[in-house]
Amino acid sequence: MSSPRPKSPRTPVLSKKEEKEESIWDKLGTIGRKKRIKEVQEVQAEGKYAIDSPGSPTAPEIPPEEYSLLENEERAIIDPKSREDPKVKELKQVLIDWINDELAMQRIIVKDIEEDLYDGQVLQKLLEKLTKTKLDVPEVTQSEEGQRQKLAVVLRAVNKVLFGSTKPAQKWNVDSIHSKSVVSILHLLVALARHFRAPIRLPEHVRVAVVVVKKEPSQGMQLSHRSYMEDITTSYDDLGMKCERDAFDALFDHAPDKLQVVKKSLITFVNKHLSKVYLEVTDLDTQFHDGVYLCLLMGLLEGFFVPLYDFHLTPQNFDQKVHNVSFAFELMQDVGLAKPKARPEDIVNLDLKSTLRVLYNLFTKYKNMP
Repeated sequence: MSSPRPKSPRTPVLSKKEEKEESIWDKLGTIGRKKRIKEVQEVQAEGKYAIDSPGSPTAPEIPPEEYSLLENEERAIIDPKSREDPKVKELKQVLIDWINDELAMQRIIVKDIEEDLYDGQVLQKLLEKLTKTKLDVPEVTQSEEGQRQKLAVVLRAVNKVLFGSTKPAQKWNVDSIHSKSVVSILHLLVALARHFRAPIRLPEHVRVAVVVVKKEPSQGMQLSHRSYMEDITTSYDDLGMKCERDAFDALFDHAPDKLQVVKKSLITFVNKHLSKVYLEVTDLDTQFHDGVYLCLLMGLLEGFFVPLYDFHLTPQNFDQKVHNVSFAFELMQDVGLAKPKARPEDIVNLDLKSTLRVLYNLFTKYKNMP
């Protein structure tokens, strides 16, 4: 007699009693999962309570993983809304472009200031390029401790350059940079840009909302928080090395009505001479930034022809514009004018105050010229 044919596996048909028993065990089996879910929900609720608690002027949406703090540990977090602020994004991009321009010959490309600068490697290369010196640090280090040691050396060198001392700076340190604090990294890069007079125009009055979260054992390990606004940049006047205040500082700060009178006088002055070659200026803010009118104006004021091969009549990029302004500055010094306080990059970057200073020096010397 042949053996019975094996049946294909299928869900067994259970009796009502077995079905009832299985459903009970199913329920018991989910207790562990539900407990874990409940713990996660409690952590999230705890963090939300800390952020949304009474007295908070804002309620930033911060991901729950940011709440994983040790006892008494404190962490500063940027409100995600500030990260999306157009001026913050612009500042980050301007700084990234500046770093990439400085380090282009070394084939270093920065895409994210938090991810690319926290270990000190790019900061080292940037500082070496700006100071034209070599730092005595290991070229590559993989371990976290090695990264922190290298970063400490680089930051001491940065502080020495900026403040004349290797003492820790107030706005950044090894811990904040290595933990990828965007506030500290931005403060550091802006300070370097100001000190070395980077040929960039930073967005003014950039502010970010910072939330400081702390796990308080005295409050049953609940999270407490405080919020404040942090200024990253102020006004463009603060960029670069300090210089003595002059009449234009006073005009910009206290007499905008008189500033318009000065601008009108300068436009009349330059057009009196540029009209000889059928050119006209209507906007001092923009029409001198490429250096073309400055070069032509110097030739007209001094009565000589400026060879077209000495400057770019239709400059196509930043470097060509800087060349034109630099050449115009050389012509000014050749005829006995003092070296302009402004940099060529200041003019190219549409810094109106620098442009007015240069034109006013020409006005002072040639205003009585027929």
